[in-house]
Amino acid sequence: MTDIRPARSPATTLAVITARSGSRDIPGKNIRPLGGRPLIEYTIEAASRCRRLTDTIVSTDSEEIADIARRAGATVPFLRPGHLAQDNTPHLPVIQHALTEMERLRDTQYDLVVTLQPTSPFRLPEDIDGTIGILLETGADSAVSVCEVAAAAHPIKAKRLDGSLLVPYCVPEPEGIRRQELPPAYKRSGAVYASRRTLVMGAGRFYGDRIAAYVVPRERSIDIDMPLDWIMAEFMVTQLRTNGFPF
Repeated sequence: MTDIRPARSPATTLAVITARSGSRDIPGKNIRPLGGRPLIEYTIEAASRCRRLTDTIVSTDSEEIADIARRAGATVPFLRPGHLAQDNTPHLPVIQHALTEMERLRDTQYDLVVTLQPTSPFRLPEDIDGTIGILLETGADSAVSVCEVAAAAHPIKAKRLDGSLLVPYCVPEPEGIRRQELPPAYKRSGAVYASRRTLVMGAGRFYGDRIAAYVVPRERSIDIDMPLDWIMAEFMVTQLRTNGFPF
């Protein structure tokens, strides 16, 4: 994919690394060591090497996470209120809170906001810059990083039960279709979400109607949610380092 980054973006962009303290499936997930480093460090480092970010902060409700983030070089200008750090808290109010606080502290108004979750440790700076670039280039409401879906999880293979009968969930599967014949399908990788401020603060939406996509390889798209994801990430970090991955 062509790298469309200029030396400096004309848009002012706030990156928010969201790292609340609670995690039911993997306790302490955001600061748990992965490959010998707290998980959040991977995201802090990637953001620090981006060209298109004006400011980057960590939004957390935890003093412990804040201390670890600061030691890794991150800015943590405030602690997130507890009511915005619950299991069922959506990202929109968290990002609205971060924008409001940072615009008050900086006495400015950003054009774009980028959401980065520590649970995607293998994203690269060019994935962040590239997603912002696609948003600016297309004029879309938002842009997200996506990766191609593996053949085994292709939507054409998804089924549902109609009583005892197996029927297509959404797309009929031609009988006998081979893996090589499946049309490309993509999913959000979870690594980068870029939104216009007017969408987030004005319309109260996260994605909008027009969403641009920045395609990244699957090896940079792991999203650690369950214990099995962590096991896979531990294996991957060793392999990626062996192959010269830049972290």
